[in-house]
Amino acid sequence: MEIRNLFTDLQAPCSEEVTETLLETGGFSLERIVSTGQSTPAGEWYDQEKDEWVILLSGGAALFFEGDDEVEVMRPGDYVFIPAHCRHRVEWTDKRVPTVWLALHYRTAR
Repeated sequence: MEIRNLFTDLQAPCSEEVTETLLETGGFSLERIVSTGQSTPAGEWYDQEKDEWVILLSGGAALFFEGDDEVEVMRPGDYVFIPAHCRHRVEWTDKRVPTVWLALHYRTAR
């Protein structure tokens, strides 16, 4: 058995987010995402097939949901449920310290 830490092996700022699958089953996947100043490119949206529950563990970020008037700023400890096909984008992530997210992707029985 290997014990690991979510805050080790954080990359120095780079051009791409780093996504690592921590656990995956037939019903869900759990990812660690490390952002270092990235945002969703202009004009693009996330429109995912699965529901997502995401928590911000360190750093900071702002999410924008289609149809809203303002961005939602996230700080460590903040979490949000994003239903499948809810179009959203990441407006910014902290450039000074790594922004570490945990994202749980799953399908809800409807």
